[in-house]
Amino acid sequence: MLKIVKASIVVAASIGVTGLAHADVNEALANICTIVQADDKGELRKKMRAVESDYSLKLRDYYAGVSCGGNSLIRTALLNNAVESGELLVKKMPKSDLEAPEADGKTLLAWVAENGLQDSPIAAVINGRL
Repeated sequence: MLKIVKASIVVAASIGVTGLAHADVNEALANICTIVQADDKGELRKKMRAVESDYSLKLRDYYAGVSCGGNSLIRTALLNNAVESGELLVKKMPKSDLEAPEADGKTLLAWVAENGLQDSPIAAVINGRL
């Protein structure tokens, strides 16, 4: 009888652990916009590492799917003057993705120029990468 109880506890515990491992990636990315807006580079780095280790996703894999009030993560950083977070995001993105048009069809450089943000330190990092 005792063996059955122990076995059922082990099975229940292993099911609980695997259930947590398969949590939705959307939940993991839920507050990433807030982190970028607050310019919390350490927390952003931790979030990106967690998503990469838990879901094997790099920034380029989920960047287009994240929208912060209709803007991408880098655009959000630019609008909120979140220099440290913005620079980290730009450095982690491949050059080809930085040059590609975003959801609205505008490239990042065209959007920066259109919104008068050329003097931003993040814009300088973007120009340096491209």
